[in-house]
Amino acid sequence: MPFSRPGQKFSVPENDEKIMASWERFLHGNEPGSDALRRLVDDSWRRCASGSVDPRRDQAPPPMREDSLFSLRDDCSDLLEASAPVMASARELLSETGTVMVLTNEAGVILNLEGDSRLRDAAENIHLLSGATWSEMTCGTNAIGTAIEVGQPVQIHSAEHFCSGIKRWSCSADVIRDPFDGTILGVVDVSGLSDTFNRHSLALVVATAGRIENRLAQIEMDARFRLLERCMDRLGAGTTDGVIVFDRHGRAVKTNATATDALMELRRRHPDLPAPDDVGALRFHWRKGDSLPRELPAWVRREWLEPVEVDGERLGAVLSLPIRRAPAPIARATPEPPPATQTAAFSRLVGDAPALRQSIARARQLAKSRAPVLLLGETGVGKDVFAQSLHAASTTPEGPFVALNCGGLSRELLSSELFGYAEGAFTGARRGGMTGKIEAADGGTLFLDEIGEMPKDLQPHFLRVLESGEVYRIGETRPRKVNFRLVAATNRDLRQEVRAGRFRMDLFYRVAVTSITIPPLRERAEDIPLIARHLVAELARRQGVPALPLSPRVLDLFAAYGWPGNVRELRNVIESMLLTTEGSVLTEADVPDEIWTAGDGIVAPADDATGPTPTVSGLTGMEAAERVALVRAMQAHRGNVTAVARGLGIAKSTVYAKLRRYGLEGAVDEVRRTSA
Repeated sequence: MPFSRPGQKFSVPENDEKIMASWERFLHGNEPGSDALRRLVDDSWRRCASGSVDPRRDQAPPPMREDSLFSLRDDCSDLLEASAPVMASARELLSETGTVMVLTNEAGVILNLEGDSRLRDAAENIHLLSGATWSEMTCGTNAIGTAIEVGQPVQIHSAEHFCSGIKRWSCSADVIRDPFDGTILGVVDVSGLSDTFNRHSLALVVATAGRIENRLAQIEMDARFRLLERCMDRLGAGTTDGVIVFDRHGRAVKTNATATDALMELRRRHPDLPAPDDVGALRFHWRKGDSLPRELPAWVRREWLEPVEVDGERLGAVLSLPIRRAPAPIARATPEPPPATQTAAFSRLVGDAPALRQSIARARQLAKSRAPVLLLGETGVGKDVFAQSLHAASTTPEGPFVALNCGGLSRELLSSELFGYAEGAFTGARRGGMTGKIEAADGGTLFLDEIGEMPKDLQPHFLRVLESGEVYRIGETRPRKVNFRLVAATNRDLRQEVRAGRFRMDLFYRVAVTSITIPPLRERAEDIPLIARHLVAELARRQGVPALPLSPRVLDLFAAYGWPGNVRELRNVIESMLLTTEGSVLTEADVPDEIWTAGDGIVAPADDATGPTPTVSGLTGMEAAERVALVRAMQAHRGNVTAVARGLGIAKSTVYAKLRRYGLEGAVDEVRRTSA
């Protein structure tokens, strides 16, 4: 029976009976007393008991009222905006696995759900619904509430839940943090009934949370860029006041040269004021919808603070600090660092294969041009990294880089995201309207991924923007001037799409002025070891785990695999291995089963002395996975069929039948011989 390790993040379903017995002892006032119980779960049960959580609870409290939920969602608009396309991209996977993906705020209140509609009744029975609260003190130990408590990825399975009515569920969750100050903004969770347990769902939520955080950072950077652009004249050398610019969350982001002198003078009268060299510690708090904070610290006069709004959208505020003495002569401003060199701009593109080097060389050549670029390549090859590199090496690297994926969004949502809208343009429109991605990219780069997915009726509107340099928000009749560099990407053959009538020919020739083809990973297999080691270092640093070496056998497996998901799939596999390994080296035992599957057959994991089991063609995905499990069980039990049957929980006759079915009878003798 597996035992839990200290700090272990994932669940072990085989321990369910022992954990259930521990829970019953715990409820009777005894120590759980089982090595199967993880410290994470034990600590959570104790918090629940101290908080008087009812262990008989069988559902969350009823969801909040519709108007309260609407207000809460409005307060969490950035989180919802950042998560919508990320969660939408997981719909197919969720439907296949019988699970749902849940987004909550920092208090564990559900904001949105995506996933398998067949779970609807079961989810409703436990109030896994928008507006319901799933904090630990409300629903006991569960992935959402416990992740909020510990601030780390959490997997809770079946008996590990504190409340009896939720023990038939399995869930994995990770917190979503503010990219700027690290505070918890919410949680992303994947839940399903116990039979849907998958250790790799923990890696899925970790990756999803990371993607949402990246989108939040981009949204915030776009807002800050527009804020600073609006305040440039106030920050110039022409004013004698000390000026501090605060973003829409009340954080100090920029000062002028006189602000330090003004703060030093103020600090003489207000010692609690942060030191002038710690301006980042200054923070105002105001409610969403208010132009300025309702309460101000004693050192600030209300007339010193001025809101910064653009078309009704609050971007932040400017604080002007009068200074009593004549300001010291302003030294010549330190020149801004030069834009990133081409070498630095393309440093994220890892690999030495001739096909990749050729693509990078073409990208370097086109970077300084303002002509549109079309990136061509399969899903997961790194088109987004190429787009960011083109922007970093462009003539406007300090400008915004605004990305939008045209796939997975409804026609209405894509239209709003792309063009923006005016206040009152439609039911549910945000107060003050919304700036579209085209407008937000003014002065920088607009990256449209999966442009081939753009609905045909939106294509002429976007073409008009490219031709006129003007954009109309939905519901407005006044054009807004825009100047941006377009980088588009697709995994489709757009010429074929034009011939099929799904993509306009005039738009095609506008977006494909120049193009760069990015090779798939299978065509540059020599780069796989280099990329894999780079990803291990990067992901280990991000997850706070050791950067473990990859065994030669793993690299051989990686080289033999076709990587239909390209670099993105390799990244997910390595992240999963790092999160779930129990050793000090990443070995073939840590490689997910699907990597052992190649084409129609399987290369089964085996020691070098035994060699791989012969490939068998014509198997379904389920049969292939079953064959891998059978081979691994035979190797683990050294060909002892009785032990294999006991370990797999099936009859010995069934083992023999499956050995015949998968052509493995001879492999039994071979395993016994090499194990002797």
